[in-house]
Amino acid sequence: MKKVLSMVLAALLMVALLTAGAWAEGDKLKVGYDIYFLGNSWSVQLYQEFKYDVETYYADTIDVTYVESEGDISKQIANLEDLIAKEVDVIITTPNDTTALNSTLQDAMDAGIKVILLAAGIDGDAYDTLITVDEVEFGRVGAQWLVDQLGGSGKIICLNGISGLSTSEQRYAGAKGVFDQYPEIEVLAVEDANWDYAAGKTVTSDLLAAYPQIDGVWSQGGAMTLGAIEAFKAANRELVPMTGEDNNGLMKAWYNDKSEGIGCAKPTWLARVAIENAVKLAAGETVEKNQIYPVQTIVTEQIADYVKPELPDDVWCGTELPDEVLKEIFQ
Repeated sequence: MKKVLSMVLAALLMVALLTAGAWAEGDKLKVGYDIYFLGNSWSVQLYQEFKYDVETYYADTIDVTYVESEGDISKQIANLEDLIAKEVDVIITTPNDTTALNSTLQDAMDAGIKVILLAAGIDGDAYDTLITVDEVEFGRVGAQWLVDQLGGSGKIICLNGISGLSTSEQRYAGAKGVFDQYPEIEVLAVEDANWDYAAGKTVTSDLLAAYPQIDGVWSQGGAMTLGAIEAFKAANRELVPMTGEDNNGLMKAWYNDKSEGIGCAKPTWLARVAIENAVKLAAGETVEKNQIYPVQTIVTEQIADYVKPELPDDVWCGTELPDEVLKEIFQ
């Protein structure tokens, strides 16, 4: 109810803005939305959450131009340049690199376009607002939980996301800061698995073949962790404590296996916050430069309260989408 009220109020604000003559009569707020990547279920849900909220609450007031960057920084730069050429009012993007977009984003701002970074940041200042969670804390919380589970001693492997993306870099930085404090924690390997189930399973299978002893898995992605669990089972290795995210498939696996885990959440409802900020920026309001949300965690004893057996594995718990929409997206 709170979410619906917030969206309705924001929509009314947009109507009032248009009525007041900020744009020519009949014009809509022109938003360019960069679908940065659709290679994993979280990024799919983020995009679908944005699309659902726009179509449900802003169909008459916001016109969205969608571009798709496929996780490729060169394509992302070209897409953003295209949005600038189209003279959109607001650009919402998830940077695929921490520095490569800086010049393009500055070009957008110089052209009077508001820039919103959604779920990932840059090493620079060329944006109006960043909406994300504390990624360093995300990595730190999971790492500390794993160390505590192992009593401060053990051999572990680490599964990262996509190299160059600030989300992946910051999460591992938070985790490494913890592991470095424990000399008896041995990090056997650090590998990228793209926040993807298949990649997580393949990478973990290779590491299981290389290392006869793995006492724990630090993973910064839910689907990757689910892949790691399947790899352990396929290798007939005993399940060990693992970190992950609030992925429903992972919640099911932990619940059914009665294994130890912690899920850290980066909610896809951040897309709704991005829309609200687009409206505020267009109205000339001042918004906070860095809107960093705390990291919610789901530990072993709480999993039963969050797992959704009736929904597909690809669903992420941190969402405001109705169940029927989630079922349709991930059928």
